[in-house]
Amino acid sequence: MTSVITPRIFGTGLIALDLVMSRDPAAPVRSWAGGTCGNVLSILAFLGWDAYPIARMNGDPASDRVRSDMARWGVHLDWANCAPTTHTPIIVQEIRRGPDGRPKHRFSWACPHCGEWLPSFKAVTVSAVEAVAPALHGAAVFFLDRLSRATLNLAAEASKRGALVVFEPSGKSNDKLMAEAITLAHIVKYADERVSGIEGLMGADAAALVEVQTLGEHGLRFRHRLGGTISQWTKLNAIPAPRLVDTCGSGDWCTAGLIAKAAAGGHLGLRSGGVEALKDALIYGQALAAWNCGFEGARGGMYAVERSNFEVQISQLLQGRLEPSLPPPPVEEIGPDELVGCPACPATLSGRSGSQTTRLACA
Repeated sequence: MTSVITPRIFGTGLIALDLVMSRDPAAPVRSWAGGTCGNVLSILAFLGWDAYPIARMNGDPASDRVRSDMARWGVHLDWANCAPTTHTPIIVQEIRRGPDGRPKHRFSWACPHCGEWLPSFKAVTVSAVEAVAPALHGAAVFFLDRLSRATLNLAAEASKRGALVVFEPSGKSNDKLMAEAITLAHIVKYADERVSGIEGLMGADAAALVEVQTLGEHGLRFRHRLGGTISQWTKLNAIPAPRLVDTCGSGDWCTAGLIAKAAAGGHLGLRSGGVEALKDALIYGQALAAWNCGFEGARGGMYAVERSNFEVQISQLLQGRLEPSLPPPPVEEIGPDELVGCPACPATLSGRSGSQTTRLACA
């Protein structure tokens, strides 16, 4: 009997505490692990992968909340507290309705009480590389979304050990680091509203086998060189969302779906799968993205739908048969032990009345 090996992914980048403020002013603020890297790893754990974030979480309440939420989905936290530790980033997501009636969201990195900046992202340092590198053996994928010297060293180590390197830039970055990143990354995926294109991505010195450009509600396009030469762009129209509540995090679901279906065999697995397997993986990722739009928050559906029902709904969505009657996410009250106060706020501003403003967990 052949044993099934669970694919492993390591990732480093933006892992944050998301504070989600609903369109409904009576709804409580919900706090979930978030950030691009945090979402992708949590989703892949939900999909059955062994996921290992590499981060610098300390013992502050925001870090504890992120660790608790990621552990709920089976994320492995062996490397989540790399020294020197620091505060976990915090992002406030406010869901609103636009002039056309469609939902929209706004992000803030400042405390809504006192206006001070909330903790921001800090990359892992080179001291983490020596500690983590031996654990990268056997990993199928290494994911990164922010660039630093240590991050690129980790990506290079993972690549040497057979991992597929997936890079999702959040925007333009240091030219030298970006140039090095594209010599390492096998899949590069980016949103057209953030990055119009990456110079040299399919050049002779680049490792990229697949380039994916997402186009929002217009779908995505991709090109590849799985056959040795650079292909033409192929456009995939978006899969219509069965219900539109919030689009936040849909790009992360698309990334996770692509990885789940195309990258379980690492670098060699992507090549052997070929173009059709790549296309199927992207369509699967688009289905996950469309499904996610039915829930508030970047991963709200994970809290509302059992895994078995999730698989059925995605299958129906791929067949064009999913009705818009998805269940709403449950309202999860934040208990007193989970409330977190901004350290810059006067104590009177971090009280515990029922309004969103005073219930907001900030740092």
